[in-house]
Amino acid sequence: MKALLALEDGSIYEGLCFGKGGTNYGEIVFTTGMTGYQEVLTDPSYAGQIVMFTFPLIGNYGIFGKFQESEKIFARGMVAKEINFLSSSKIENLIDYLIKNNTLMITNIDTRAITLKLRNYGVMKAAISTEFNKSELIDYLKQVPNLTEEDLIKEVTTPEKKIYKPSIQTKTLLKIGILDFGVKKGIINALTKRGCEVIVFPAYTSFDDILREKIDGLILSNGPGDPKKAKFAIKTIENLIGKIPIFGICLGHQLLSLALGGDTYKLKFGHRGANQPVIDLKTKKAFITTQNHGFAVDKESLKKKVKITYINANDGTIEGIEHKDYKIFSIQFHPEACPGPKDTEHLFDKFLNLITKEELDA
Repeated sequence: MKALLALEDGSIYEGLCFGKGGTNYGEIVFTTGMTGYQEVLTDPSYAGQIVMFTFPLIGNYGIFGKFQESEKIFARGMVAKEINFLSSSKIENLIDYLIKNNTLMITNIDTRAITLKLRNYGVMKAAISTEFNKSELIDYLKQVPNLTEEDLIKEVTTPEKKIYKPSIQTKTLLKIGILDFGVKKGIINALTKRGCEVIVFPAYTSFDDILREKIDGLILSNGPGDPKKAKFAIKTIENLIGKIPIFGICLGHQLLSLALGGDTYKLKFGHRGANQPVIDLKTKKAFITTQNHGFAVDKESLKKKVKITYINANDGTIEGIEHKDYKIFSIQFHPEACPGPKDTEHLFDKFLNLITKEELDA
């Protein structure tokens, strides 16, 4: 059926939709990966967003359970130039998968023009609809909230504590906690395959309840939305600093920076995709990383006890920090990838070594 995509600036694009149709809104963002569409759609960090794929043909290899990063699709919509109608009795295709998950899509649309607009003017609110005409959709879009006004962590966090057993045996069993702001399965798997027992805590868990579990270290997970809106999480992290080793990933990096007295700001169009280059300031080595974030840490706001460890090779934004006195560090990118290169997966080993050794650079 025919569908419309409306942007906050009043522009309208016409395309096609498959499934039952409907109307939904979100912040439209683009991701540059050639593959990994299933991981992107099921990444809880994309809650509240309409995801547009810049690669012109999406869905070539179908859908597989092992590529799920959560139990469902969290993106509110998907935009693609063309979606493959892959036909196989053994492999589920992307269109059927989107329909099954009640996810609105629009295809046969000029994604290049939209990407250029977002790069020039920044991300903006958008809506997909098969129900409204052009003027009605623009009026609808004016009424919906901005991403920064929504409590997206509440949508993605686990409702109760969960425990994952290690998949291998090791000499020392480390118990690692994850404060769940929208954690990906890839992060959990990276720990269990290293012999760790993993306890996933709801985002609203108090610092007392976290410490009561006698965990050896805590990961602050990825997640959606404006980090400054998660004041409850910042307060919890403040109370944990100096009491337990901490590793922040993506949103967790931003929240840790705020808890350490820093500041964050919204990027023009964010970093999303599996080809984002970062520089390790200590070794001067470059790594290709997977990223998905629309906010960054303000370099000038960091305190003297906080050292910058990684920067983005494209725009110089902060990609990693560590504390000079405590066993604490964080990164803006995803070491587990899922999808993308595994260049920085060694940072999970660094965290586990940090727990058992005195030096931060163990």
